[in-house]
Amino acid sequence: MNYRKTTLAPGLHLVSTPIGNARDITLRALDTLASADLLAAEDTRMLLKLMNIHGIPLEGRRIHAFHDHSKSGDRQRLLDAMVSGQSVAYATDAGTPLIADPGYTLVSEARAKGVVVTAAPGPSALTMALSVAGLPTDRFSFRGFAPPARAARIAFLTELARARETTVFYETPRRIADCLSDSRDALGPDRVAVVCRELTKRFEEVRSGSLNDLAEHFGASTPKGELVVLLAPAEETAPVEADVDAAIIEALTTMRVKDAADAVAGSLGLPRRDVYQRALRLKSGEAN
Repeated sequence: MNYRKTTLAPGLHLVSTPIGNARDITLRALDTLASADLLAAEDTRMLLKLMNIHGIPLEGRRIHAFHDHSKSGDRQRLLDAMVSGQSVAYATDAGTPLIADPGYTLVSEARAKGVVVTAAPGPSALTMALSVAGLPTDRFSFRGFAPPARAARIAFLTELARARETTVFYETPRRIADCLSDSRDALGPDRVAVVCRELTKRFEEVRSGSLNDLAEHFGASTPKGELVVLLAPAEETAPVEADVDAAIIEALTTMRVKDAADAVAGSLGLPRRDVYQRALRLKSGEAN
């Protein structure tokens, strides 16, 4: 037996579950599932299957469904149980609850009612992809799922053109080809990216390359499994002098020289003293 029954404190216990390989679950997660007074899941069948794999009996408990389409009454039922002193364990289909998965409203309202919220941390496609992609991880941003509509997706990608950190988002097999093609158009064909597929599963794949190469590869056939896309940080390039001057001139139309220099230096990542001197010359008409 890989779990032990224990007495859980009243409140909400978020349980991270495997993203593919069932053996990736933590011992604490197993203990929580075995010991909670009440069980809730994004997909009740998925949680029951996981519990059966690890030999955790229901012992008269039922698994309550809670997902993005649940009614307010479903959420209130779980909250009432917590407030009355019961321990509630909640798990999503795979990975960490709330990371591009349901649970936000439940956590938010539980905390608002003074209920203790804790978590048994564990698997996440986000953190695993960052670990294996070979891109910088000192700074990164996570954007959830890319928008499904093309216009919204292009706007989403355009925002990432100058991102100075690794950017991570999820995508579906049906949309990955279009997403990579749009990424190539918005960010340039040479931008480095990584696509992770079927993480922790038998046919796990981590493919890196330029957006042009990745768009051609995934455009050839529809892959299977959920995907994680990682974009390398944009390369730093020195602003063209004409662009700096244009930014200063525009800022001077509504700001004093000092404030205009601060704004332009901050937005372009330039030394404030240099921008200030340039702004003074432009203001007096001496710039050449």
